[in-house]
Amino acid sequence: MRIRGTRVTFAALATGIALVAAGCGSAGKPIEPAPVGAVGRPLPANAEVPAKSAGGGGAADASCDTRSTAPTGTSVTSGSTMAKIKSRGQLIAGVDQTTYLFGFRNPTTGELEGFDIDMVKQIAKAIFGTDQGTIRYRAIPSSQRIPVLKNHEVDVVVRTMSITCDRLKDINFSSKYYVAGQRVLVNKNSPAKKLGDLGGKNVCATKSSTSLPRIAAEPAKPVPVAVDNWSDCLVMLQQGQVDAVSTDDVILAGMAAQDPTLQVVGDRFSTENYGIGIPKDQTDMVGFVNSVLDTVRAGLWRESYNSWLTGKLPPADPPAGEYK
Repeated sequence: MRIRGTRVTFAALATGIALVAAGCGSAGKPIEPAPVGAVGRPLPANAEVPAKSAGGGGAADASCDTRSTAPTGTSVTSGSTMAKIKSRGQLIAGVDQTTYLFGFRNPTTGELEGFDIDMVKQIAKAIFGTDQGTIRYRAIPSSQRIPVLKNHEVDVVVRTMSITCDRLKDINFSSKYYVAGQRVLVNKNSPAKKLGDLGGKNVCATKSSTSLPRIAAEPAKPVPVAVDNWSDCLVMLQQGQVDAVSTDDVILAGMAAQDPTLQVVGDRFSTENYGIGIPKDQTDMVGFVNSVLDTVRAGLWRESYNSWLTGKLPPADPPAGEYK
């Protein structure tokens, strides 16, 4: 019995060794990995190439009265919109944080800076006597400038916003505080010298901007590309995903200052009167803000211009207020 049992054990062992030996044989031909082609750089979030709609804020036109409410002084009277803001303890301002020179976040300090931010500070100073700790900034894309005012999520929007008849249907505007004009930004090695040279080429602008419909209306037929923020246009131009950016010269000047391989070309082909957006039902705030802007024009406007724009744009003067 013991010999037979031993034989059975050896037989089983021999079978196991054979199976192991079979398992250690050739692994066969390796499977070829899936071929990898060229990988394109990702587009910015919500980018539309081409733009689904060329609709923007509506180009400036003469079909309505774009003059603002006359200044009413800077006294904060009881029951006024300004008094409610003062009681709350903060002015809530919709601004940009991605447009160098006008509204951007300083990477060193983390603070918001720029020409538009200077305007916000003057409004807060008129209400509270200081701008320190009395402003709550809300960074918004171009497409949200009107909605946040209609929904009373902010008190003002100071974000390179042109006064147009379309926008005046939904919100109030202060008098104009800056006059810009649309131009084109390209790489320095680009042969394009104007928008008409970019037929069939991708040209970037932000959604709900007045720039986008002008790109679409150009007879040369450039391809309008829509994004949320101007910084997205800059990145797409640097990555070769668009051939140009076309918008207000002040915005383009900021991009060119950030990237010396880019240049602004062509003459202005629009006039953009920037106004401060205010909710439609707060007309007392409009007169108050216009009084602040009158004071700014007398002094701080040039100081702010010299700080941010001198050397990047031609000399300029503050635009006169136009009132009903």
